[in-house]
Amino acid sequence: MKATGIVRRIDDLGRVVIPKEIRRTMRIREGDPLEIYTSREGEVIFKKYSLIGGLEDFAAQFCDTLSRSTDFTAAVTDRDAVIAIAGAGRRELMGRQISAELEHVMDQRNIYQYTGGERIILASDSTDQFAVAIAAPILCQGDVLGLVLFVSNDRRVPGETEYKLAQTVAAFLGKHMEN
Repeated sequence: MKATGIVRRIDDLGRVVIPKEIRRTMRIREGDPLEIYTSREGEVIFKKYSLIGGLEDFAAQFCDTLSRSTDFTAAVTDRDAVIAIAGAGRRELMGRQISAELEHVMDQRNIYQYTGGERIILASDSTDQFAVAIAAPILCQGDVLGLVLFVSNDRRVPGETEYKLAQTVAAFLGKHMEN
């Protein structure tokens, strides 16, 4: 654990303010769920909670099937990082934070499809090898939980099949999370 040197007091309602610098660094936005842990040494630890993070094995099976059915690498993300991936780039992208452009796609709540003419969207800021071909938001009761992605390292333009597959899997995962 890393000390920040920041001290905050708890108010009369039991609230504590997480400083803006820490929220920005950790990509914690208003309304984000935080899981609370305690240790035997008296530590209280806040960890970003991923609703879709519990589906890693399930999402990995979807990614494997999608990757085998298309010529693209398939991935599923939560709001922050890649949680499941199959195909080329697994080692480079698994667990990596998604790019700021993909966060914007999530905020827009529309499916993004690369058509060849516009600027590419990278899957992660940590590597410039993998461009997003399709990004379909996973919606659950109006909230965006993550994305279903098709990515490639050769800037291929996806077809209608990849678009429909991403749309269908995103809708299925969203419905699955409702139950």
